Formats: sequence, C-alpha cells, structure tokens
Amino acid sequence: MKLRIFYLGVFLFLGLTSISQTLTWQWTTTDGLKTPESVLYDVSSNNIFVSNIDGQPSEKDGNGFISVLSAEGKLKTLKWITGLNAPKGLAIYNGNLFVADIDELVVINVKESKITKRYKVENAKFLNDVTAGEDGIVFVSDMQDHKIYALANDKLSLWLDDKLLENVNGLWAEKGQLYIGTAQVLQADIKTKSIKILVENCGGVDGLEKLKDGNFIYSNWQGRIFVTKGPESIKLLDTVDKKNTADIDFVPGKNLVLVPTFSGNSVEAYELKPK
Repeated sequence: MKLRIFYLGVFLFLGLTSISQTLTWQWTTTDGLKTPESVLYDVSSNNIFVSNIDGQPSEKDGNGFISVLSAEGKLKTLKWITGLNAPKGLAIYNGNLFVADIDELVVINVKESKITKRYKVENAKFLNDVTAGEDGIVFVSDMQDHKIYALANDKLSLWLDDKLLENVNGLWAEKGQLYIGTAQVLQADIKTKSIKILVENCGGVDGLEKLKDGNFIYSNWQGRIFVTKGPESIKLLDTVDKKNTADIDFVPGKNLVLVPTFSGNSVEAYELKPK
C-alpha cells in the first residue's frame, strides 16, 4: 500500500509540474492584414514582418504582400512589399528577408525595401517555411513534395528528400543542426544529413521555434500551440474552430509568442510565462 501511495504521489507531482508555462494574451492587430501566414521579429529594426497571402495559398494571383508592425503590434506599413503571390515563411540574414512564395524563394533588401532576387525552384509544389543558419545557409521546406531546399553560394538546390519529411513545414537552424517540423520534431545534422526523431505525435507542426532551455514551442495550423519538455508536448493554447495559429515566432528578450491567425486576419501576441 505504501509503495502504491508513493508512486501515486510521484505521478501527481509530475502531473502538476509538467505544465510549468502559460500563454497570456498581450495584444491583437488587424489593420488591413489579409490571410497572414507567417510573422518574424527583426531584432535590428525592432519591427515585426508579416507575410499576407491575401487569397488562396497556392494561387499565383499577385495579391501577396509583406506588412511591417512595431514591436508593440502597431501597424507601420501595410503593404511594405507587394508583387508576391502567396508569401509564407520568413527568415532574415545579413540585412535580407527571405520569403517562401509557392515555387520561389524571394529575397528582399530590408534597408532598401525592395525585392532584389527571386530563386525559382523547378517542380516545387508548396514552399512553406524558411530558416537561416549562422553561416548564412537558407533552408526552405516544400510541404507538398516532402523536400527541403538550401540556398548556399547563390545557388538554391535540393538538400534533403526523405520519407520522414512527409508534410514538412516548420524549420529552425542552429549550431550545425536543422530542426524540422512534420507530424514530429526531427533533428538533422547539416553536414551528414543524418536524421533523428526528437518529439513524436505533434499533430502537424507549422511554426517551430527553439527556446533557450533546448525545448521547442510549436504551432498546429488548426489552432493549437505547444511547448515541449524533452520528448513530451504540453498544450498551451487551443483556439480550434475560433482562430488558426499559423507560422509563429518567438521573441526571446520579450518572451513573446507572435501568432498569425490566417483566416482570422490578425496577428496576436502572447507572453510565455512561468506558471
């Protein structure tokens, strides 16, 4: 009996301590946003970039644009960059903003506020998320073709085609490793391309961000946000049937999770706080 009580106590303790963080709403911005899919905080300008599809995610209709918000969520420029189709994932490196746009990786010079290059990906089906490593290699996922491409030395080419990349979306590059969101969180060594599974049963990762403690915060497009604790996923937010939670970003210094709501036509900010 004592042994049973002991195990029950341990179970309850773990249950109580596992949910150690919460999301607290801070602000919401609408102001003309049209199907916002991805958000990215830029530390150098203290601005937030927002990709707006403004139409269907796979249509080349020329409606897509990038907006700029202040760090407090106030609209600065609604149509900062236009002439895109269905822009999605964003990454920034060395003063350039990289945007996934159906079958192109578009490069925008932030200071000059203009598109400087478009890298066409032949046979790409649905380019989605983008990330840049410390060495300047830019990775982009093709969700419908289960592939990852890499831009290095001014050349964009296929980097990885693997059965584990089914519905690949969220990406995060750091210290020679590429972290990949599918129905799982994967880790791939950038040099060897060897893959291992870190977290299972993730429900389809959209935005994927790595936290200081080595864990991850990620979103499901349908309206859920999770934080990981080792191989576990702990749900922090559930807005299914109310608002989508597309390609999120995390602002470490402010502990803010930025959430584009897609069909909700807004960006929301939540503070990640210890419980």
